[in-house]
Amino acid sequence: MDNSKDQLMLKFREDPRVISVTAVENPKQLPALTDGFDILLLIITNDLSLNNHIINYIKDELRIQERWVDPSSLEQWIRNGDNRNIIHWLLKGEILLDHNVYLEGLRHKMLEFPVDLREQKLLFEFSFFLRKYLQSKEYLLDEHLLDAYNNILEALHHWARIVIIEAGFHPEITVWKQVRVINPGVYKLYEELTTSKETLKQRVQLVLLACEFSVMSKMERCCKALFSILQQSEQPWGADDLQNHPQLAEIRVELPLLLNKLARKSLIREVAIPMDEELNEVELKYTTA
Repeated sequence: MDNSKDQLMLKFREDPRVISVTAVENPKQLPALTDGFDILLLIITNDLSLNNHIINYIKDELRIQERWVDPSSLEQWIRNGDNRNIIHWLLKGEILLDHNVYLEGLRHKMLEFPVDLREQKLLFEFSFFLRKYLQSKEYLLDEHLLDAYNNILEALHHWARIVIIEAGFHPEITVWKQVRVINPGVYKLYEELTTSKETLKQRVQLVLLACEFSVMSKMERCCKALFSILQQSEQPWGADDLQNHPQLAEIRVELPLLLNKLARKSLIREVAIPMDEELNEVELKYTTA
């Protein structure tokens, strides 16, 4: 396999489209990490037309997958957690080529887990937690128990990622393995929800109650990144302005619900702006509390 990696390095070294290449070997216990291929090659490219380009092939009896991505998209994956495998690829992969030490710098930044990145990820996870938590409450009231269960399970996953980030770590693929060490209480809730002999409704109610008291108290802490954006202007922000803000792009769908909840908790201030001279309609905008 080492000989194959050397050949691959030579293949990419002279390609002007390639910035960096890291190789991830198939871990037998988690083959899905590399989509079942023997080697996954993450190729950072400056050619935007190759972004999200994937090619699968066989070389020297090795099944290889190439994934091409531009730096901007790669860093977005890291911020919003869309690709759960990316942390492993970047931290555990073998760097074969690295012009201008781009990957080394990115890996170093990830290991440091700077405050701005941590706050961005907390906001992302909390906004999705809030949606799933509230949906579960609604389904439970309507006696749609399986839907309530499914949504609270997803909310619990976001809660798990929140406590991992708060502890200064990146959430990995095996989130519950991490949480079991970092926060046994949250892990216990996961066990209660999935394996308890209580009725399905009772299990969902238990986790909803825990979410209400534990996670909702984290709202102010988890939304610091949003508060910082609101402070960037003395004028109130319209919902559309916030949804189009580049730092909020990943949660634009969840943002209206989050803004409404923050305003109700008096963590931000809702401002009514007249939309016509007769004051028939007013637009709701948002600023710091």
